[in-house]
Amino acid sequence: MAAAASPSPATPPRILLAGDANGRLHQLFKRVASVNQSTGPFHALLCVGQFFSPEAGDGDGGGGGDVADYLEGRAAVPIPTYFTGDYGPTAPHLLAKAASSARGFSPGGIQICPNLFWLRGSARFTLHGLSVVYLSGRKGPGGPGCYSQDDVDALRAHAEEPGIISDPHGYDPVVAELVAEIKPRYHIAGSKGVFYAREPYVNDSAAHVTRFIGLANVGNKEKQKFIHAISPTPASTMSTVDIHARPPNTTLSPYISPAKSVPAEGPKRPAEDADLQYWRYDVKKQRHGEAGGNRLCFKFTSSGSCPRGSKCNYRHDEEAREHYSRNVCFDFLNKGKCEKGPECRFAHSLSDEGAVRDTKPRSERRRVESSCWFCLSSPDVESHLVISIGEGYYCALAKGPLVPNHVLVIPVEHCSSTLKMSVEAEAELGRYKDALGKYFEKQGKITIYFEWVSQQSRHANLQAVPVPLSKAASVKKIFHLAAQRLGFEFSVVNPDGDANRGRELLRSERDSKSSLFYVELPEGSVLLHLVDSNEKFPAQFGREVLAGLLSMADRADWRNCKVSKEEEIQMVDDFKQGFREFDPAE
Repeated sequence: MAAAASPSPATPPRILLAGDANGRLHQLFKRVASVNQSTGPFHALLCVGQFFSPEAGDGDGGGGGDVADYLEGRAAVPIPTYFTGDYGPTAPHLLAKAASSARGFSPGGIQICPNLFWLRGSARFTLHGLSVVYLSGRKGPGGPGCYSQDDVDALRAHAEEPGIISDPHGYDPVVAELVAEIKPRYHIAGSKGVFYAREPYVNDSAAHVTRFIGLANVGNKEKQKFIHAISPTPASTMSTVDIHARPPNTTLSPYISPAKSVPAEGPKRPAEDADLQYWRYDVKKQRHGEAGGNRLCFKFTSSGSCPRGSKCNYRHDEEAREHYSRNVCFDFLNKGKCEKGPECRFAHSLSDEGAVRDTKPRSERRRVESSCWFCLSSPDVESHLVISIGEGYYCALAKGPLVPNHVLVIPVEHCSSTLKMSVEAEAELGRYKDALGKYFEKQGKITIYFEWVSQQSRHANLQAVPVPLSKAASVKKIFHLAAQRLGFEFSVVNPDGDANRGRELLRSERDSKSSLFYVELPEGSVLLHLVDSNEKFPAQFGREVLAGLLSMADRADWRNCKVSKEEEIQMVDDFKQGFREFDPAE
């Protein structure tokens, strides 16, 4: 199969990342092909963790001869793929031919079959303008599948060339030291069996921040995320401002030495605790198999007690409660990251020096988030409605949906409007909209998006309502007619019908002090109404208009459309089944 086309000079490369394949290449590449078809094209796949099966046996030892199928031409690798985890009982045999035929130094990988490259030892190479540094194998006594001191020393030469580090091992003191020296923009790791995207952190003596991403095993039973997409702009084409940019949730480096991070009179941190700097609370608990394994109980963490006691499905963690009492952000404790940006006034560090940021009463600061229907960290969130969770947005079934597939696209952070979200989050919102468009297109429908933003808005939600293609031509007309009946006229934000341009104009011209309603039409035009302070604008306006279009006047109020929790769960399961092939978060 032909290699993926290179991105244009003006377009950042799109890279897929995958965790431990463990020999399950058919499953991995089937997923890659699906993602590439639905949300691609992607230009390369980087695999970390153990690439070959951990079991001895025929072929690749995985019971199906997956690796052998690709080496012998019975199956094709869909996009250029680079792997580092060259260990496992069958790895030496399967790699023997490639190793014997390799000539000279191959920093960009040894091709073992079309589109599949073995990153042996350690090196740095350029991939579509990105600098990639890798250390293959794992820590051990030496020999096949283990990296050597020479491999480590070779990487030290790249300490001033920040790029992407491909690390197959998760936490390893040697790798930690290398990462602290090299200061990559992205650090990718596997071998811990869980997905974890850490908050970006600052580097000592470097302008840029580093983002750590840990990936789960391919095909894991817990359905942890094993494939992830990034689209980093090559540093050589970035402006100084962009390189120096620090997201609001940036933390201190986890590699600061104890002498720097702990007062002189205090106890030093044991070296064996260093892995907590990578994997934090949620991952540490999953690794040890504790109950729940993923989310903290907000009631217990905030108050020290929970009425559900031992029957609670969430973790009761005394250590997390102690950090919370010192003003550490609950989202940071619960998920290892917080995306509230400048609106969050809590510490994003477990160290004492970072634990005090605001002197307002905690009850006042926590009140809104803890009672918000849409904050994922809130005990009031109805998590069974969630369909997909991305980095900055998640998708959920609407409560009391107008039609069965009526969904909301909601910011993960507590934000009052999608128009206030970051540029990166806006790009992810675009991917969700593209995915929903493809999903609904298969059903013969188009999607109408609308958002009501008022001064009383708490947590934004962009409503996505599918309507039959036969109704598409009537959407614009019925919204204009409804506006006339209420005594106002819509302005057209983008007369050229460029939907992306329409969103850009909305974001740039938005007045944070004004309430507004906008609707994105099927042809790409965006209709906008700025609501006067004394105007009584119906909060359910968008839904009411579409209810009229669909001859469903009795469903204009969501409270008349509520169904049982069991029905909601079934509706979400049905949606997920069809949406999975398009889901940008998968």
